[in-house]
Parts: sequence; C-alpha cells; structure tokens
Amino acid sequence: MMINLIAIFGIVILALIYRAIIPAPPKICGSPNGPLITAPRVKLSDGRYLAYKENGVPRNEAKHKFVFIHGFDCVRHDVALLTTISPELMQSLGIYIVSIDRPGYGESDPHPKRTPKTLALDIEELVDQLDLGPKFYVIGFSMGGQAVWGLLKYIPHRLAGAILLTPVTNYWWGSFPANLTKQAYYEQLVQDQWTLRIAHYFPWLTYWWNTQKLFPSSSVATFSEDILFEQDTVLMPIFDSYQSQYRDLVRQQGDYESIHRDIMIGFGTWEFDPMELENPFPNGEGSVHIWQGDEDGHVPVILQRFIAKKLPWIHYHEMKGGGHMFPWAEGMGDKVVKTFLLGEPFVM
Repeated sequence: MMINLIAIFGIVILALIYRAIIPAPPKICGSPNGPLITAPRVKLSDGRYLAYKENGVPRNEAKHKFVFIHGFDCVRHDVALLTTISPELMQSLGIYIVSIDRPGYGESDPHPKRTPKTLALDIEELVDQLDLGPKFYVIGFSMGGQAVWGLLKYIPHRLAGAILLTPVTNYWWGSFPANLTKQAYYEQLVQDQWTLRIAHYFPWLTYWWNTQKLFPSSSVATFSEDILFEQDTVLMPIFDSYQSQYRDLVRQQGDYESIHRDIMIGFGTWEFDPMELENPFPNGEGSVHIWQGDEDGHVPVILQRFIAKKLPWIHYHEMKGGGHMFPWAEGMGDKVVKTFLLGEPFVM
C-alpha cells in the first residue's frame, strides 16, 4: 500500500511539473477556436503564413521600399518612426513601408524552429511575393533591430541599406569582452538577469519562469516602469495609447510562441556573431546605421558602442538623454530618414 501511495504521489508531482513547464499549444489564426484572420498574408514555402501591412505611398509608385521588423511584444501596426515621419516627406521621397507580424505574433503563424536565419528567409519570400524588386531597405526596432543582423548575415545581396533602432544585444555574442558583458549584465534588474540566464542556459524553463508567481519575471513582459529613464517616462504613455487600439492582437496566439520565443532566440546561442560580419556595401552602394540612446534601460549603451567600434562601417548615432522609445519622439522619423536617405547630419 505504501509503495502504491508513493508511486501515485510521484506521478502527481511529475504531472504538476510537466504542466508547469510545458506551454499550451498556440491558437493558430484561422483554425477552429483560433483568432480570426483580418490581415493580408503571404503563404511561405513551408506552408506557414506571414501577415503584413502596407504603409506610405503605393508600392508601384515607391522610390524607396522598406521592410519594417517590429520589436518585442508588438505587431505590424507598431511601425516605429511612422508616426513621426511627416506625410510630406513620405510623399516627396516616395517611401513605402511594409511591416510584418513576426512569427507567433499577431496573425503570423508560429514557427517553433524559428532562428535569425529563418526570419531573414521569411522576409525574403515576402519581398518576392509582393514583387518589391531585387533590393529593399530594412528597418528594425529593438528585438526587430536585432533581427536585422540576420538579414545582413544571410541575405546581404538583397539589401539596399539597413536601419537598426536601439537593437537588442545578446550578452553571449562571442566578440564581447567578458568584463564588458558582466558590467552590462549586472546593471540590469535582478529579475531580468534571471530571465536572460534561464533563456540562455535553460530555455525549456522559459515558459515556467515567465508564468510562475513565486518570483518577479521579465520586467519588459510585465510592463514594469522600473527600467524607464526620463525620456521613456514621457514617450512610453504615448506608445501605450497608440498600441491600446490593438493590444489584444499582439499575443492572441499565446505568450509562448510570441514573447517567450523572442526571449529564447534573442538571448540564446547564435550560429553567428554579428561583430564578425563584413561590410555588405564595400563600394558605398548602401549603408547601415544604428541609432542608440545613452539612457536606454532595455539595451546597454556600452555594448552598442563596442559593436560600433568593432564594425567601423556602421554609421553610429548616439543620442544624449535618448531612451528606448526615442523613435516616438516628435520629428524623430523625419530626422532619421533624412540622415539615412539624404545624408543630412543627424541632430538630436
């Protein structure tokens, strides 16, 4: 009898552990009981669907065609800079921007095997299906900025230029000096240190860590204001008000294949080191720019400075007093675009 009781107790404990660490299946858009499909989508070669939204001038009239990659916990509607680019500038420069839902977000199918490479190839397929031409520009914000490194690695021949807006850095990229990453890492909140440590070393515990109630988990995923510096305390409410129109759309297929997958990829073990990339535009036919604020509580500026020094072909723009949400500052879109496309000096 005692052996049976111990066995039953053990089974119950294992069942509870399994339930805690294994996420529920995602709610695929268009599936029975899944969210409705409202966005235009392209079908990719592996059968998945990628949702998108077109902005700016009509694509057949565009002089400059951009793909925009959104950040963490966002969707295709969250086009950083779009709200701060004047319609007159968009029209005069013939700017077209197609923004996507990254896999697992919004109405794009999840991709459990997603990597920086697969996202780059997804975007290449989208560009080809929309007939945007042999080359295009790319803009990425935050986690989407980090994703741009994948395009620079795997499809540099398709790029006309790239803008990385406060791109997230991975503390485990090999070129970073250990003392520098240690300094940057321990400047983060303790709860975020644990979130990143688990995502890197124990990714199978990511779901549990971000859903358990015993300890505080990711400050970003839980909308904590503890990581906001002065500019972000002003701009974050502007962004929140803008995103409130479609907040429910962001994680509608489930947290695991959206924000949790992002954390695991962003801070996991990469198959390449961005700081070992070669200049994709050796003849000056294009350019790559990074914009970074020095008061960004999400992305350590000291790591961004190191990347800029390692890659001298990067045009690096550091903004004094700039936070993570600087693209939503009034007039910022015009300034970035004029610097990138017209070569005008960037003035904060």
